Amino acid sequence: MSDVANSTTPLKATFRIKMNGESVAIATVGQAWRFINSISAVEWMEFRSLHSDARAALEAAADDAIRSVQATDALRMLFVRARLL
Repeated sequence: MSDVANSTTPLKATFRIKMNGESVAIATVGQAWRFINSISAVEWMEFRSLHSDARAALEAAADDAIRSVQATDALRMLFVRARLL
């Protein structure tokens, strides 16, 4: 597996999330990976299954850009459910 955090593979959508009054744009696999792993595991506890799915999809997309569609969908599900979008 490649280094997911440094992956420049583009996602199929750019997510704009407001965190602490600041707008954050997430456009690549690496940015998404760093974002979902920078928030503590306790905060993701309610969405543990979706968080795990998103992590697995991002890892796959870092290795194979064709899987960026699945990674984008997994992130969208996580962010919508967590009310970040």
